[in-house]
Order: sequence, then structure tokens, then C-alpha cells
Amino acid sequence: MSNPKINIAVFVGGTSPEREVSKSSGKAIYKALNSLGYKCTLIDPAYGTDQPKTDETFFSAIDFGEFTNENLIKTVNSELLDNINLVFLALHGKWGEDGIIQSLLELKGIKYTGSGVLSSTIAMDKDFSKTIFQKNNVNTPSWFTIDKKFKRDKVVSTIKSKFGYPVIIKPNDQGSTVGLSIVRNDEEIFKAIETAFQYSDLTVIEEYIPGREMTVAILEDKPLPVLEIIPNSGFYDYESKYTSGMSEYIVPADVTEDVFDKMQQQAITAFRSLRCKVYGRVDFRLNDKNIPFCLEVNTLPGMTETSLVPKMANAVGISFEELIDRIIRNSLDVQN
Repeated sequence: MSNPKINIAVFVGGTSPEREVSKSSGKAIYKALNSLGYKCTLIDPAYGTDQPKTDETFFSAIDFGEFTNENLIKTVNSELLDNINLVFLALHGKWGEDGIIQSLLELKGIKYTGSGVLSSTIAMDKDFSKTIFQKNNVNTPSWFTIDKKFKRDKVVSTIKSKFGYPVIIKPNDQGSTVGLSIVRNDEEIFKAIETAFQYSDLTVIEEYIPGREMTVAILEDKPLPVLEIIPNSGFYDYESKYTSGMSEYIVPADVTEDVFDKMQQQAITAFRSLRCKVYGRVDFRLNDKNIPFCLEVNTLPGMTETSLVPKMANAVGISFEELIDRIIRNSLDVQN
């Protein structure tokens, strides 16, 4: 179990649009670390060296001062990380999950939880990761990408020739469905593209897969039970993910053994194909023919006690505290 001689810094908050979600993960992780007996410190890299003075302020819905991406560098280069053995990354989204903070920590020789720089970067880039999925026989929805110089007529014609409506339009490098739209006709396309470009310089236009929302957690290079998400709204958007009571979760998912095994196999293949480490979550859509389509790999998935990875771990008898402890120990091992 825990070692009180290991000093852990929990990175929480950050500068991405998923800042508030990160606070929820960080609060649960910090509580678990204290229960386990670890010596731990809270750090919000968005604030640089001017950190909050109380634990409660770190998790407040109100930000107490100005924060910038430059502060990420100041934080890692400061005395805040002196004598820290491991950074537990509770960050989500851009500037936390995309290899940026991982690279800064590696330059300082500081260990951290989860996947490395390259894996984090590629997993966050939907176009790159889907290309790698295809090369490794992981089924993924058809897609194409556009930059800000796109031609309107070509986008419409490509959608109609490749897959038709509805389609998913989303930023190439965001998580938690930030900036994502379901588009059902020509009139909705360009508003959705404009929304996606608010978050990324590259937009993904992806085939919509009707069916069921599924996910598989990976822990220590092994898949956990498949979990099904049933959103009340019919689509697992940001509100459905983070509003209590907006979705129902079934684990293990009610699918045939063959489908269950296939999804676990596809999940571990996707995870390994991106060279991910320690833990993560692989998201799928399951169509009406029971064919799974891999959407993405999340290298720093949500980690509240009611998040999806802890739910899947709990289904095989792994408590939240044990899950946190195993992530720490495995992260220390893989970075030795």
C-alpha cells in the first residue's frame, strides 16, 4: 500500500476548457491520497508560483486570480516541486493531457502519472490517433479533417460522398466533447465548424455511428469490464457527462460474450498502438450490428469516485483508493 515517504504533488485545474472538471478529479484524488497516508501537496499550474493559500480555494468554482499558459513553465521551474517524487496529473484537456506538461516535467526529471509525452500528444490528436487505429486494425468511424482555409462547397460534397448525414464535427485536440456538434443538414454545417475552430486549428468531420455508448478502462495493460453509458438526452455530451443524474451506467455492459471480448481486445490494441502506459479509457460506439467503433483513447480520464474508470475498477473489486494507489506505483515503475 502507500508509502508516506513518497512526496506527491497533485496538479489540478490548469488552463484548458476542462478546468472545472479537473478540479473535481483533483479533489477526489487528493482525498484518496490523504486516506492512503501519502504526503501530498496541491498545485494549480495555471497560477505559477502564486498558488492558493487554502485547500478549499483550489477546488472553488471561482478563480481567484489571472492565469496563463506561461505559468505552466513557471510552476515546473519553481521551488514548488522541490523534493517531489511524483506528480499526480489530475489535469484534463489541452495543456494538461496533450504532452505539454509531461514534457516540462520530463525536462526537470520529475516523474508523473499516466502516459508519456508522445502517447499523450498523439492520443489528444484525433486525426493522428485514428490513423494509427486503422493501421492496427482497430475499427474507427470514417473521417476527414479541414483547416481554416477550407472550401465550403468541398466540405459539403465530401460529407455527402463519404458518409452523409448526420455527421460529428469537433475540434481535433479537445476532450469531454468540448466544441462538438451533431450536424444533420447542410444548414448546420458551418456554425458547427465555426464552433470547433474556436478550440482548435484543425477540425474533424466524422461519420456518425448510431448505437450505444461504450467504454473500456485499461489498468496496468489489462482491460477492465466494458461499461455502457445511457444518457437521458440520447447523446453523451458535456452536460450528460458532468451533471448528476443525467446518465445511467451499466457495468458490466449487457452485451454478448463475443462482443464484450471483442471490445476489450480492440481497447487494449488501441491503447498499445499509441504506446500508452499505466491507465486510460477507450471510448466506443456500438452499432445495431454489434460492431464496435473506437472513437478515442483518453490518457487522463476523469477520476472522481463516480467517474467511469473507477466504476469499471469497482466492478472487479478495486476500490477508489486502491485504484489511485496502483496508478501511483505503476507510474513510478514505468518511469524508472
